[in-house]
Amino acid sequence: MAIAAKVGRGMRMLFASTNPRAGGFARQDADTNPKRPLTKRGTQTLPHNLCSKLASLLLLAGSAHAATYYVTVAGLGGEPDYEQRFEGWAKDIERTLKGSADASTVTTLYGPTATRDAVRTTLRQIAGRAHPDDAFVLMLIGHGTFDGEDYKINLPGPDMTGIEFAELLDRIPAKRQLVVNMTSASGASMEALRRQGRAVITATKSGYEKNATVFARYWVAALTDPAADTNKDGTISALEAFKYAEQKTGSFYDTQKRLATEHPLLEDTGAGQATRAPGRDNGEGLVASAFPVLRIDKSQAVANSPEKRALLAKKDELESLIDQLKYKKASIPADEYKTQVTDLLLQLARTQAEIDK
Repeated sequence: MAIAAKVGRGMRMLFASTNPRAGGFARQDADTNPKRPLTKRGTQTLPHNLCSKLASLLLLAGSAHAATYYVTVAGLGGEPDYEQRFEGWAKDIERTLKGSADASTVTTLYGPTATRDAVRTTLRQIAGRAHPDDAFVLMLIGHGTFDGEDYKINLPGPDMTGIEFAELLDRIPAKRQLVVNMTSASGASMEALRRQGRAVITATKSGYEKNATVFARYWVAALTDPAADTNKDGTISALEAFKYAEQKTGSFYDTQKRLATEHPLLEDTGAGQATRAPGRDNGEGLVASAFPVLRIDKSQAVANSPEKRALLAKKDELESLIDQLKYKKASIPADEYKTQVTDLLLQLARTQAEIDK
């Protein structure tokens, strides 16, 4: 805790000079000449990447014995291929988290278990157990809708709104929170979910991007790909995972030569403008950069075996083929489409079974 105290004193000085709400970031040349004296309240401004590292150190030092609660919800697919993939992504997240040293408690709801009542019960239980120094992560996978007023995730039985999620999350005392809404139309949930101390990531920029998303696939990949750990500190932060998945999502549409129907966003100030490019200019990303989604020492050891990497690559290829096929569905005879998609789904199921072993 002595380390935490020292870092804490440094961070108080740091935020005094870098918090835009306390007078804005200091001169732009701080990145190129960090030793140059700056006179903002008598402090010296540090480069933004160093700010992120110090923030991470403070949180890690101050929460060494804190719990991390993870809840993943995979909603209704509506079609066999979506049902299979939503469930598969949820299981991938669960397996990765349980292989990590951070997983104090992991709850995964999918298929018939992912009801509104089950979600509400789970979040209420965590609200009764969590402490202020704990961390909480909610990940939503599936189809979302937006009627111009309310965002909802499709669940068995009654759907659940973004406002309902926000009310339940506000009751969880954990001060550090992360919400990753990977559903279609998820951008419409941003306004309800944003709060100081909570990083919110959505797969779409608004409620009007209603097509099924691929962001979830790449968010899952970020938790197992060493390339996502850009600063090589052995931890995948929320910001690193977001940037990895956002870049992969954009590349998917570019490679397919298709107009992008999803534009992932991040907001973590509680009052700022959600953005695709968090950074110094807009003040977004500092909370997310200091939020460890998982430490990769244990989870990566399993995921990085040659056999697992080959299976994960095969799974990604099969999911890309399914996405391509669905995009061409209108131009393919119904019987031919059914035959092709069934074959791909069977291959995907076998691959998933091998990964789950």
